[in-house]
Amino acid sequence: MTVNNTEQFLMGAFGEALKASDPMAILPAGIKNAFKEVPNGRCLVLGAGKAAASMAVAMESYAETHWPGIKLEGMVITRYGHSLPTKYIQVVEAAHPVPDEAGMRAAQETLAFIKTLQPGDHLIALVSGGGSSLLTLPAEGLDIEDVRATTQALLRSGAPIGQMNIVRKHLSAILGGHMAREAVARGAEVSAFLISDVTGDDPSSIASGPCAPDESTFADALEILKDYDLLNGAIPKAVTDYLQAGVKGERPETPKSGDAIFKKTQNYLLASAHASLEAAADYCKAHGVTPVILGDTVMGEAKDVALMQAAIAREVYLYDAPFKKPVALLSGGECTVTMPAGVKGRGGRCSEFLLALYAATDDLKNFSALAADTDGIDGSEDNAGAWFSSDRRGLAQSKKMQAKQYLSSHDSFGFFKELNTLVHTGPTLTNVNDFRILLLDKES
Repeated sequence: MTVNNTEQFLMGAFGEALKASDPMAILPAGIKNAFKEVPNGRCLVLGAGKAAASMAVAMESYAETHWPGIKLEGMVITRYGHSLPTKYIQVVEAAHPVPDEAGMRAAQETLAFIKTLQPGDHLIALVSGGGSSLLTLPAEGLDIEDVRATTQALLRSGAPIGQMNIVRKHLSAILGGHMAREAVARGAEVSAFLISDVTGDDPSSIASGPCAPDESTFADALEILKDYDLLNGAIPKAVTDYLQAGVKGERPETPKSGDAIFKKTQNYLLASAHASLEAAADYCKAHGVTPVILGDTVMGEAKDVALMQAAIAREVYLYDAPFKKPVALLSGGECTVTMPAGVKGRGGRCSEFLLALYAATDDLKNFSALAADTDGIDGSEDNAGAWFSSDRRGLAQSKKMQAKQYLSSHDSFGFFKELNTLVHTGPTLTNVNDFRILLLDKES
């Protein structure tokens, strides 16, 4: 065997992935690249996301050193439990993934801040995954309960995050480029710094792109709701009516790429899932394990993705092909879990993927895996994800635990809690989507 301590190896790879997306390490370089000179005029800092508080701290630290004459002000919104102390930029906590009143009030205050901008001012937007729900400001004619109900229906439907965001952008007064539109309309320049949690790293999809052009339409949003059978009463009538009015041109569309506002708006990508996978790959190489990055855009139902990756693992295990052991299969992206009516479940997409992988690989020796969300919270519980190894499989057998039974009730949390293999990091204060590593070691 190459790896002496499986848990330590898996957690070490995950730790390197997290370091590659740490705002304190990556934001300074992004600011230096965006601002060749110290900005003139007022600097208003606004933003939202699971990494918003740590981005605000990094922003303040950079300004104190490099912009000593600039007084920062503003506010960012982050998830409950993800706050950090700041000096100048206020941090507000709100609910995720289903928005609440606290988030809406903070979004209203965000818009009020934007309306104070004047020509020559700079809006610095700090944007990361989770911002779609945290920066919820319903469009005129809708209220917070309309958006909450729609979000809950989309989450249960299994719709991928990109499609969810198309709908949310068209129900918002601030997402889908509207933040940039409001700022530029007042003569300000906009610089948005992004930590991506979406496949493909499209700025228009990261936190539903508050400062990015959006090529989707009201018609696209309606079609998504239709595809997931959500127009049969699953969402409020006010939402359907609003989207239909938008299709008729009675509501303002999101700004498109040709809009003049984007001549004064720039989006800068700071961190991504692929960069984190590359950092984990370097860790694997340093420990004598060949890394193979399967991609950072892996999507689909969690259990189906698990079966696909189990097939790749079995090919490596049986034939040392297409990669020779020891090998680590790395992937990112965002899976989904479709919940049947009446089933509450415990866990999230990462631990459900892992449980399905566990159930599909009971014939593989020296096989271990970890799956975790880089924001530190996987679904409904307080864990980032989970891991397993061959020896823990033996423990499950001694306890007569049936993985498929836990899988059928969507209780991945309960299964891995019983094995004592949950991954607890607490809020990581960043978010570049899911991280998965499958280790196939040599036989001893």
